[in-house]
Amino acid sequence: MPHSDDLLWGAVSGISRFAALLTMAELGVADQLADGPLDTEELAERCGAHAPSLRRVLRELASMGVVRRAGADGFDLTDAGAVLRSDVPGSIRSSIRMLGEDGFWYAMGRLPDTVRTGSSAFVAKYGQLYEYLATNPDSARIFDAYMTARAIPLTEGLVKRYDFAGVGTLVDVAGGRGHILATVLHAHPDMRGILYDLDHVADGARKLLAAEGLADRAEAVAGDFFASVPAGADAYLLASVIHNWDDGDAVRILRNVRHAMNPGGRVLVLEVALPDDDAPHLGKDLDLRMLAIFDGALERSREEYATLFQQADLELVEVIELGAGASLLEARPV
Repeated sequence: MPHSDDLLWGAVSGISRFAALLTMAELGVADQLADGPLDTEELAERCGAHAPSLRRVLRELASMGVVRRAGADGFDLTDAGAVLRSDVPGSIRSSIRMLGEDGFWYAMGRLPDTVRTGSSAFVAKYGQLYEYLATNPDSARIFDAYMTARAIPLTEGLVKRYDFAGVGTLVDVAGGRGHILATVLHAHPDMRGILYDLDHVADGARKLLAAEGLADRAEAVAGDFFASVPAGADAYLLASVIHNWDDGDAVRILRNVRHAMNPGGRVLVLEVALPDDDAPHLGKDLDLRMLAIFDGALERSREEYATLFQQADLELVEVIELGAGASLLEARPV
């Protein structure tokens, strides 16, 4: 077992390694190395970087195994580093850029202040996340790319592992641009879909659904899920929605869904369900980000979700692991 000092210093060193990855992602280093190795001077010119500074970052990246030396002063991309290319399936470039974005970086750096007060230092400085993104279009574009990339493995797991038999109409509550709904509808040609989100979001979803050839089977409806959701559907999907809200607001949303669904309907909550032990888990990392960026948002365990469902007159009936740390929690009316 590693010495405790080694574990702690490994975590401390992680910020330098992340900063190196962030530099690689921001400068597009992986894209420039996609066709083969380059000398540092040429790579710096292509990336718009200061060559001596870039050389020092590349040395750190080489120690991490994402690039390797090639010749006297050149570097090549490794298989591990290829996932930072912007043009490959499963790219994590947008994820790294989002975590290094100014507001997010500030939020994590000010986590001690958040823990002291119980209120997000990010919210105190910038306001609510979506207000912040609305006034920072560059950050919003990075965030959208991050959310799209993050949704891909979850959506693939959803369509492969969940049985949608009996679902004639699916409502994607707070479905964003519609990537998840489109993927589910493509996998189930007899299903109809409704994307429900705020007005300015629904406009973008209509365009995506039309571009996906789904305009005759799907519609985007604008509204506020704290007031109501579209009635009469067989299933309601809430993907990465409930974790944004404290228990009181989460129950309000779930109750509105419960009141709107068809008899025998179901609620499908796609979230990261925390384990009950102290084993490492992606959800524990995500929970600290939620703590830093939002007031009241949190990741929950299966038991905590079961309690929310119970308060909304629903019962947790199944939990399906989707991969990438996420789970699908299915609940039905009591």
